[in-house]
Amino acid sequence: MENSNTEKPQKPEGKRDVIVVSGSSGMIGTALIHKLAAQYRIAGLDNGGYPYPPMEAECVCMEIRDDKSVESAFDRIRYEYGNKIASVVHLAAYYDFLGKPSDLYDKITVKGTERLMKFLQKFEVEQFIFSSSMLVYKPSSPGVKITEESPLEPKWDYPKSKVATEKILHEQRGKIPVVNLRIAGVYSEQGGSIPITNQIQRIYQKQITARLYPANTAHGSTYVNLDDLINCIVKTIEKRKELPPEIVLNAGDVETLSYKDLQDIISLEINGKKSGIIHIPKWFAKAGAFMQNIFGKAFIKPWMIDLADDHFEMDSSKTKKLIGWQPQHGLRDTLPRMIKNLKDNPENFYKLNKLKK
Repeated sequence: MENSNTEKPQKPEGKRDVIVVSGSSGMIGTALIHKLAAQYRIAGLDNGGYPYPPMEAECVCMEIRDDKSVESAFDRIRYEYGNKIASVVHLAAYYDFLGKPSDLYDKITVKGTERLMKFLQKFEVEQFIFSSSMLVYKPSSPGVKITEESPLEPKWDYPKSKVATEKILHEQRGKIPVVNLRIAGVYSEQGGSIPITNQIQRIYQKQITARLYPANTAHGSTYVNLDDLINCIVKTIEKRKELPPEIVLNAGDVETLSYKDLQDIISLEINGKKSGIIHIPKWFAKAGAFMQNIFGKAFIKPWMIDLADDHFEMDSSKTKKLIGWQPQHGLRDTLPRMIKNLKDNPENFYKLNKLKK
């Protein structure tokens, strides 16, 4: 099997295929552009102003909610790169953890994607990769793997917007091949995953909430290492001419850690001993989260308590079969390195992961 980390001979600039990356200044977009730069010409679609895409990509500023802005962006791409696009990797989306209704999910994620697809019809596009989410699925139970054929049951606005967007792509893709890449929670040695870094913070700061949990601690969620995800996207691009015109692929680690696993590993790495978990009723957890958010902006919101029992255990074997990808990392092995980075430079870890002291 080909090693995706092996550098290939660099093609002359004018002969490289063109990749368009939306959300190009984000964590995934930045890492992807660095990976693709030697083999492709890259146009990075993003909002105007800081942060910017990496220098390896041309920054094409665009307001995804505005027809004229998107049309101008694609006019620029056609002028500079021609009418043929090897792959559009669509990472731009709206999300928050507030749990309140927001029309930005519809305006940015759903209608924004619809707008991109409308203007892409004028191009010869070999592939459109949509960054969907594991959270679109109906939760499973320990030992029950979620496949691409598993039922959908999004429970809050973020995954609901992903399902709505997948439907739009199915109906309006025209002749453009679409890959709906349903991605697990993304992490790296620097942190990356908001739920994980917040759990690390609570244990590191010895907060009482670090030991309280209102759900089944044998349940958990699948995650995926950032480097593995980037290799997955790269392989998906490389296999674009061999894939079906419309396909769903899962991208997640082989092992799914439970909440107790996470608690044990993190507390052992930080404190040298495991920290016991105290089960509390959901009504009590909701009341506590409500009070915390009255007197500050805590990560845990009352609406999250109802979802604490959800278990997402993904099966990515179809992805391995079709594009030859499988994870080379695991959260169990990465957490100690993540926590070492915290201990070595707490200020930098907090800044990178937008944690409050």
